[in-house]
Amino acid sequence: MQRKVEYVVFDMDGLLIDTERVYTEVTNDILGRFGKTMTWDIKAGLMGKLRLESTTYLLSCFPGIDITVDQYLAESEEKLDARWPTVQLLPGVQKLVQHLAKHDVPIVVATASSRRNFLRKSENLKQLFDSFKGNIVCADDVAGKTMGKPDPYIFLHAAGILGKAVGTTEPCTEAEAVERSRGLVFEDAIYGVQAGKRAGMSVVWVPDENLLKVANDSSYLPDETIMSMEHFKPEEWGLPPYDIV
Repeated sequence: MQRKVEYVVFDMDGLLIDTERVYTEVTNDILGRFGKTMTWDIKAGLMGKLRLESTTYLLSCFPGIDITVDQYLAESEEKLDARWPTVQLLPGVQKLVQHLAKHDVPIVVATASSRRNFLRKSENLKQLFDSFKGNIVCADDVAGKTMGKPDPYIFLHAAGILGKAVGTTEPCTEAEAVERSRGLVFEDAIYGVQAGKRAGMSVVWVPDENLLKVANDSSYLPDETIMSMEHFKPEEWGLPPYDIV
């Protein structure tokens, strides 16, 4: 089926860059002191959430362990900061992002990461993130307006950054609904998929295979599921095809 989209919204962690693996390693490093391990069933409930909310949920899964939310946040931040400079792009990401930028397709990042953490994660990946021309929406930019995905607010705000008249409230006007339908969201998290669909946009889901094994929520199904950005075919969405080499 030929589909037509006009702008693209990208999640970041676990979608553009290989940070979810780092989050898992740090989380299990901390939990390991208490003889605990985060499973993918638990991780699925964290992905896409704001840091405080995800940490609160994480620790609620392990009642009785001797660490507070604040202590966990402080320790994990220190461990994560040490690892962010080593983060790499995921397969197919650079090719797709630079292809869309080359063809002047409006693109934007919408991430639950803070601006502080975004800067640390992207410091060694400027070639990729420069392609977004400053169109980066972080948690700080929508603070007080949303509790994070699956709320669609961040995606609607991101579309607004691109100059799209999508509004940010429900119900929306007919014209806003049409403009929303012209957007394509790339996500790796279940809550992100739900947020994209609630925003009225099409969604391509690029899950970790471990997440795919535990995903059992049939609400807000993605429009396409691929296991790597390398498998995305722009022309199937009415976007310019890759140049033939």
